[in-house]
Amino acid sequence: MNLKPEVVEQLERVLSSVEQLLPKAAEPIDWTETTAANWRRHSFAGYLEPIEYIEDTHLDDLVGIELQKQILEKNTRQFLHGYPANNVLLWGSRGTGKSSVVRALLNKYADEGLRIVQVDKNDLDYLSDIFAQIGKQPYRYIILCDDLSFEPGDPGYKILKSVLDGSVYASPKNVLIYVTSNRRHLLPEFFTDNLGAKMVHNEIHHGEAVEEKISLSDRFGLWVSFYVFKQDLYLEIVEKTIARLCVENQVEPQWDEDMAKAAIKWSHEKSKRCGRTALQFARHWLGQYLLGKEG
Repeated sequence: MNLKPEVVEQLERVLSSVEQLLPKAAEPIDWTETTAANWRRHSFAGYLEPIEYIEDTHLDDLVGIELQKQILEKNTRQFLHGYPANNVLLWGSRGTGKSSVVRALLNKYADEGLRIVQVDKNDLDYLSDIFAQIGKQPYRYIILCDDLSFEPGDPGYKILKSVLDGSVYASPKNVLIYVTSNRRHLLPEFFTDNLGAKMVHNEIHHGEAVEEKISLSDRFGLWVSFYVFKQDLYLEIVEKTIARLCVENQVEPQWDEDMAKAAIKWSHEKSKRCGRTALQFARHWLGQYLLGKEG
């Protein structure tokens, strides 16, 4: 059947529009070579995209969070050995190492079969698709939701509750969920939430608003808290970070009182004493130092 040119042109436009809605053809991930992937949404579907570069962070590089590292490493090792292990909520102040410690665990245990799939908050409704792709793989996966928080009514909130509770979207046995957040209960907390609290037999019982907000964080077996550093610990981290960067750049490590004062001033300007601030100052100082040597 011969079609009129205008009909052919219309069909070509329709096909072109449909192609834009379809996800791009993606090769299955070779998990023997890939240790981490992102879930990429595309219109009505999505695909796993390998992460080409993973920051070379090691557990020994992370100072001031020894207890947190110990808890997370033990839980991850239980998981890798096929023993019972828990989903984890890493919560606390920004820049204190929540995401870095997960990357460090991957760098240490990738050779033992640990893999990471990073999922954005807005893509939590694709968890069942992700589980279908990795559930039968001979590796142990951590689903990482980084910097996660919800607003009232977010659909991902109830989906994550279902996954953690082992109901309709139950995760496979080779999958754990690690979430990082600045919020302890992943939802904003308001003063009015406490107005529903009441005393029963001299005990405080939370109101429905608080109970609902706690109901998600309660489903994580482990809560690991991260806090702002005291000044002495902050300076120790700055000194060790500068020493490491100096070695990497073939410079003699340096540390003196003037550098300590500059690091404190830097933290005041940032209004934060944490590992991220220490790293940013170390990069700034070393960059300035190296430029000065060239000049």
